[in-house]
Amino acid sequence: MSRKLAIIGVGHVGSTVAHQIVAGGLADDLVLIDTNEAKVQADALDFEDAMANLPYHTNIFVNDYSQLEDTDIIISSLGKISLQDNKNDDRFAELPFTSQEVIGVANEIKNSGFKGLIITITNPVDVITSIYQQVTGLPKNHVLGTGTLLDSSRMKRSVAKSLKIDPRSVVGYNLGEHGNSQFTAWSTVRVLGKPILGIAEKSHLDLDAINDEAKHGGFTVFRGKKYTNYGIASAATRLYSVIMSNALTELPVSNYRAEYGSYLSYPAIVGRDGIVAQLQLDLTQDELDKLQVSANFIKSKYNETMNTK
Repeated sequence: MSRKLAIIGVGHVGSTVAHQIVAGGLADDLVLIDTNEAKVQADALDFEDAMANLPYHTNIFVNDYSQLEDTDIIISSLGKISLQDNKNDDRFAELPFTSQEVIGVANEIKNSGFKGLIITITNPVDVITSIYQQVTGLPKNHVLGTGTLLDSSRMKRSVAKSLKIDPRSVVGYNLGEHGNSQFTAWSTVRVLGKPILGIAEKSHLDLDAINDEAKHGGFTVFRGKKYTNYGIASAATRLYSVIMSNALTELPVSNYRAEYGSYLSYPAIVGRDGIVAQLQLDLTQDELDKLQVSANFIKSKYNETMNTK
């Protein structure tokens, strides 16, 4: 059975995801869709030029929505990150643009007969994921966003550097919105075999500084090169691979939580059926309060956006 992926939005992030897919042999068929015809055609040709030096072959299709009918997974990476410039580190600066674009794309997806899963990267990711689900009518567990999968990795990187270990040796989550109301749930973080709260003072870890670095790390990258791509592309590619291989992996992704009435990032078991099971963390009251604030913010922005369209 062939593995078929579509990437909608082939800018800095989408093309980086596509490169990881092609170089890693992670899909048999790859559909690339973008409004910039010259750019997406150039990327497709560039990938085809690379194949003689790669161990894998990938069939590439360009700007053909009819290809979505039998596509397994769509990754939405459309956006206009330049709108975030000089906007006080706010991913919602993109919302007026991305919400309009996504409504049109979601209708194209629906009309194609697509029955697979959608992974959203497009910012602000929690609101955009909600819009994709609402417009396409796909099951909520089949529409998910990368959410704080990247933010959690930024937290792990910061903790690991402080302790001089590999970031994969840090366990724990950032929760809530992929944005300014997110937070590191320190009660979930374990390192060196122990809860981090028990060793933070001994190891001279500034948890507040690490939390801020995880929250604002993307903007540090953005200010340096005016876009981000490698970190988020790796998160999206990992999520795609977990779904395609039915790996049943626990990941902090944006998924619909009924108790909050919203998409937000909270760990879930992810597999071929999307969100296979939802976890229930034993959070502190302070963390629960922060999560509620995040959920309320996401819902308000979603309602505000959809009521004006």
